[in-house]
Amino acid sequence: MTTRTVRDAMTKETISVREDARLGDAARLLDTYGISGMPVVDRDGRLVGVLSQTDLLRARAIDHVWRTPPCLVVRHLMSAPPITASESMPLDDAATLMEERQIHRLVVVAEDGHTPVGVLSVSDLVHEMIRR
Repeated sequence: MTTRTVRDAMTKETISVREDARLGDAARLLDTYGISGMPVVDRDGRLVGVLSQTDLLRARAIDHVWRTPPCLVVRHLMSAPPITASESMPLDDAATLMEERQIHRLVVVAEDGHTPVGVLSVSDLVHEMIRR
């Protein structure tokens, strides 16, 4: 039996957000696409972090932070540095990494180590478990 890799289970249509995007715009992206987190990239499309619904919820819970002028942007709330995986990483290793780091998604990066090419989420792993 062939070992399944991250490439086999990841979501390839990656929705990302720029690090200088307003928080409301990031929240709308998550809502529009029905996702719980996304890669954060810089102007050159290089991965710099991850933004999740939980990050936004923490900011929303502190109401004055949410109402702060537009100087508060995604880079202020994102988790960085991002925890990543390569497409060739075995799925079992990716699942172990997610469990150890207590995270819900890994950004899958290209060979350069900086360009997002996909996301492996807990949902993707559950779908893979059902498939097995």
